[in-house]
Amino acid sequence: MTDTTPQCATFGLPSDTGGRDIGIFMPMANGGWIISKNSPRLDGSYDYNLKVARLADEMGLDFIMAMAKFRGYGGEIEQWKVSLDSPLMMAGLAQATSRVKVWATVHTLLQNPAVTAKMIATLDQISHGRAGLNVVTGAYKGEFAQMGAWPEGVDHDERYVLATEWIQGIKALWTEESVTRHGKYFQLDDCQSFPKPQTRPFLVCAGTSGAGVRFTAEEMDALFLAGNNLDELIANTRKAKDGALALGHAIRAYSMMILVIADTDAEAEAMVESYREGLDEGALHGMMRAYGFLDSEIGKENDFTRKARSALMAPHVAGSPATVLEKLSEIFEKTALDGLMVIFPEYLSMLPVFAAEILPVLRERFPGRVMEAASA
Repeated sequence: MTDTTPQCATFGLPSDTGGRDIGIFMPMANGGWIISKNSPRLDGSYDYNLKVARLADEMGLDFIMAMAKFRGYGGEIEQWKVSLDSPLMMAGLAQATSRVKVWATVHTLLQNPAVTAKMIATLDQISHGRAGLNVVTGAYKGEFAQMGAWPEGVDHDERYVLATEWIQGIKALWTEESVTRHGKYFQLDDCQSFPKPQTRPFLVCAGTSGAGVRFTAEEMDALFLAGNNLDELIANTRKAKDGALALGHAIRAYSMMILVIADTDAEAEAMVESYREGLDEGALHGMMRAYGFLDSEIGKENDFTRKARSALMAPHVAGSPATVLEKLSEIFEKTALDGLMVIFPEYLSMLPVFAAEILPVLRERFPGRVMEAASA
């Protein structure tokens, strides 16, 4: 009997055949993903990111990805005050690497689809087919209002209507000689875009609402999702992938994780506690305002504030290399995740340890299937 289950497209990734994709969330903004006065002071510079990218490339990571950010959160540490342009930085890193995939972020509210099509086609040429596009459909109002780019009246679900027009226009420009489309948000009239990508760039977003899963299933290759604990991550991953299958599509599911690695579990936990003790309240308040919390609500305790007060801006795993390995293995064993995008408090010291002591074992434990040759 023929298997009619939808299959993901192939992109030269371990997940093409059932393995796990492991990538790096690049530290392209100062402070990284820890809002603490006690965490390493990542400067967000190109030189630092260049060193990280070269390590990722040399040590066998599958992808590197950079967010796009236009306003920081303030505080004593001035969290994310300095940030690099995502596609420009990734173009430079593509030139400096040879095998790792390079995924840039673009906000649908900021860039015309024809401009984005050419940007990512250029990244594809620089990288010789390793390009990817992280599509961000939402925004933090203050960040976009400061430049007159906040569309009043375009609510959460409507932003996916806009994003669908946007990405469909880009896909058409990547493949067709001329594109004419008259949508609600974008107008393309005999629009041409050359060169075309030699390989269709990998498309990823973080939409996990009902509208987000539909958009991801119909237009993207993968989505990022999270959970406050392992049970939530299991449920959220399964719900998103099942939702996509119900729409007739298969998608990859990724999550991101901060890895705090030290010689011993006790040392790693002490580092986490130090970050928590050094929480920058001003930066926390700035982040919460950006997420839409009113100033009067910031002091109230809820799930969001309790998690934020850890000073870690994403879920984390802490411990010795052996402990981190076992915890990541458990995540892969119990969830339907196809990969992880990892973050480090300090990349240049922790990434080599991860690549030497953890990554090879993950590759062994979660190998891709051997593809059988078609019979003659």
